[in-house]
Amino acid sequence: MDPEAQARRNIDRQLVAAGWVIQDAKAIDLSAGLGIAVREFPLTGGFADYLLYVDEKIAGVIEAKPEGHALIGVELQSGKYLAGVPKRLPAWASPLPFAYESTGVETRFTSTLDAVPRSREVFTFHRPDELLRLLRLGPAGQVRTRLASLPPLVPTRLWAPQIEAIENLEKSLAEGRPRALIQMATGSGKTFTACSFCYRLLRHAGAKRILFLVDRNNLGKQTESEFQNYQSPENQYKFTEEYPVQRLSGSAGVAGASKVVISTIQRLYATLRGEELDDEADEGSLFESGDATLRKEPMPVDYKPGFPIETFDFVVIDECHRSIYNLWRQVLDYFDAFLIGLTATPTDQTLGFFHRNLVQDYSHARAVADGVNVGYDVYRIETQITQQGAKLAKEPGVMVPHRSRLTREKRYKELENDVTYTANQVGKDVISGDQLRLVIKTFRDRLPTEIFPGRTEVPKTLVFAKTDNHAEELVDVIRQEFGKGNEFCQKITSKSHRSPDDLLAEFRTAYFPRIAVTVDMIATGTDVKPLECLLFMRSVGSGPYFEQMKGRGCRVVDPAELKQVTSDAVIKDRFVIVDAVGVCERDKTESCPLDRKPTVGLDKVLDLAGKGVADADLASALAAKLTRLDRKLTPEQRQTIEQAAGGQSIASLAADLLSAADADAAAQQAATDHALASAEEATEEQIAAAESDRAREALRPFRKTELRDAILATSRVADIVYDEQNLDALLGAGFDAAARAKAEGQLADFRQYLEENRDRLEALQILYSKPYRAGLRLRHVKELREQLRAALKLAEPVPQLWRLFEAVEPDRVARREGDAVVDLVALVRHALDRASPLVPVRQTIHQRYDAWLAQCAAGGRVFTADQRRWLDAIRDHVAESLTIAPDDLEYVPFNAMGGLGAAHRLFGPQLPEILAELNTALAA
Repeated sequence: MDPEAQARRNIDRQLVAAGWVIQDAKAIDLSAGLGIAVREFPLTGGFADYLLYVDEKIAGVIEAKPEGHALIGVELQSGKYLAGVPKRLPAWASPLPFAYESTGVETRFTSTLDAVPRSREVFTFHRPDELLRLLRLGPAGQVRTRLASLPPLVPTRLWAPQIEAIENLEKSLAEGRPRALIQMATGSGKTFTACSFCYRLLRHAGAKRILFLVDRNNLGKQTESEFQNYQSPENQYKFTEEYPVQRLSGSAGVAGASKVVISTIQRLYATLRGEELDDEADEGSLFESGDATLRKEPMPVDYKPGFPIETFDFVVIDECHRSIYNLWRQVLDYFDAFLIGLTATPTDQTLGFFHRNLVQDYSHARAVADGVNVGYDVYRIETQITQQGAKLAKEPGVMVPHRSRLTREKRYKELENDVTYTANQVGKDVISGDQLRLVIKTFRDRLPTEIFPGRTEVPKTLVFAKTDNHAEELVDVIRQEFGKGNEFCQKITSKSHRSPDDLLAEFRTAYFPRIAVTVDMIATGTDVKPLECLLFMRSVGSGPYFEQMKGRGCRVVDPAELKQVTSDAVIKDRFVIVDAVGVCERDKTESCPLDRKPTVGLDKVLDLAGKGVADADLASALAAKLTRLDRKLTPEQRQTIEQAAGGQSIASLAADLLSAADADAAAQQAATDHALASAEEATEEQIAAAESDRAREALRPFRKTELRDAILATSRVADIVYDEQNLDALLGAGFDAAARAKAEGQLADFRQYLEENRDRLEALQILYSKPYRAGLRLRHVKELREQLRAALKLAEPVPQLWRLFEAVEPDRVARREGDAVVDLVALVRHALDRASPLVPVRQTIHQRYDAWLAQCAAGGRVFTADQRRWLDAIRDHVAESLTIAPDDLEYVPFNAMGGLGAAHRLFGPQLPEILAELNTALAA
């Protein structure tokens, strides 16, 4: 078969799959279907390879070329045919609206209905009913036309970076740019931004349907909630009251009425394949499992008639992880849609995939400067076992605790040999109770003295563990060392005893739990605004994934909301990473790739199988690993796997996988599937499709979580060993040098600002004066605060500057309570006189008040109980406002005590003198 004939054969197959009826020019029957593709149709300028009839009128042409032929240069030829339809023939328009150029492997499409017709590559041909829909919309109704004339954005409930992102995105879409990337820092409102532009695309651009891809299933629930709560700025309706939102689940597929479909990429792929996906297969993050695989190319995708390429007009990719454009790339290429990426942590590859069309670049640094994010400090805890591991010596008669990974049964037995374990094995293969206790004790003891000085409550803390078993041990140790009950610390993983969503909601809004331990469930995207501390008990090799994990702590929170869950917290102006494993010090890659060599772990291979990956390489690798494993198993372990596999033995599973990877068998199946003659060989494409089908069938049992867990439980070291011999030693604990240097630099900027503006701002003129002149007022201090906000990019100057002094000179900084703006006076005074301690203004005024009372008593002035009650209230007013005037006695709290009249009756003519004395004696 010559190349052009082969191309036409492939085109025929694709047209039939898309619902077209293929006919010859001499035997046209327009009643045979909605869409008729007529071969070799004579036109004014020559013969069209295919003329497309839609609803008995000519709508377009297909120009066929042999495989490998460049198609963009063919567009002129197609264009001639569009205008070459004889006038007497029924046509939708002249020139014709649609043109395709295709080799059967590559296809390009142009719609002249668009305001600016531009060809684009498509996976295959559109269905006839889709072209009919576009025809009925007319030129003015096309999405790509309407994108160029969207109404002005209504900025209600949007702030500047969100407005900028939406307007820049819409400009990019109006220009017809197929891909756009929005970078917005964690906590800056990416999802709300996405809801806003999705609403506009549906309401004003006429989008048929939007796909919203999320990193994991629980983020899909969170996104669905965002859409449900989104209120239109144009008519006040909720989003879901106007447009149905569907979260893809099971095998039901996309509902016809849905306007937004939320899914993970692996569930979307399973739906595209018409397959079931284990409920837990999209619980894990792509950031956690890594995206590079044993595969040599992306996941294979075949056309599915019930899931045509026009299903979505836009695809929004939230947290566009590297696997989106590696492993799953062809899933996205399948749809004839614009791609819109959302991320807080773009890599070079991300930018490359989105054609470097970065329509918004709102980084974490900008978000911190704007007060949308908070920065972080790193507090390092180093212990000997954490860094070096240890050795468990075999001793006759000494029983060592072991725990079965499969049943969690704990047994005591002698070691068969010495066990030397590395730092990487700590928490995974070996549990060192003393290492856990030492880290948690150090964390507990340093919380109120160094990490969060003066705080009495444990801040909301998230602990990252290595495994679910490690998380169990950590929860137990944390409860013991803090002396608290079950509610104080909870594990939140996919294996939690309660719904992870319920636990997460409590962690977010309730007082308990104070500490949550997770493996990766809360590592990406999950919103816990009151979170102030992250404790890393595991390392991370991926740079973007680590940034995602750090992002859990950077969200700002309203002080009132923070106080609801942590009553002694004043304001969240930073979060602290407590690094117990050196994760902040290690170099990190842009992703967590798997080695394509046989050293790839069984857990990663099984994870890929669970996510729907299926090819001969993966089947072969898994078969080899299962064969090796089978030789090591006990009869009981084999039985456990067989039960999980529905009666199929591990040997049988491996045999099926090996058979699926057999290239000769795949070629034979391809020949059978395509009914090839004995002398005719299957094409590489046909063989690849057969290999994929065979691998998918053999890998199907591994979609079940129960089987994967059973295999992993038996594949690891039989038991987790508990080290009770070696005592750990604390090597060091404290904020890292970088954090201290950063704080010192910011304080230097603060001092420089004070010096440069000492003659410009009235507050500084008074505070710099020597001798000190009175007259400082609250308005002066508030003016200085606003100036500092703008000049030093400090969202809340008072608590942030106080925290900087705590980091640099903790021994000279007193605990600050409340949220008094007048403490800026104390900060300025301490900056000008470094030898003086930094204490809150309230504390200073209380001390001066006590000294004034003592001086009065020494001079024979004694106050009654009622007078003391008034004087105490005046003291508290000065502590908040810096001064007191007679008119102030008419307001809270004095009005409840009788106001100015009651004060005059109580103090008589001495009242003005007493107020003047207090203003002088207590002056800050």
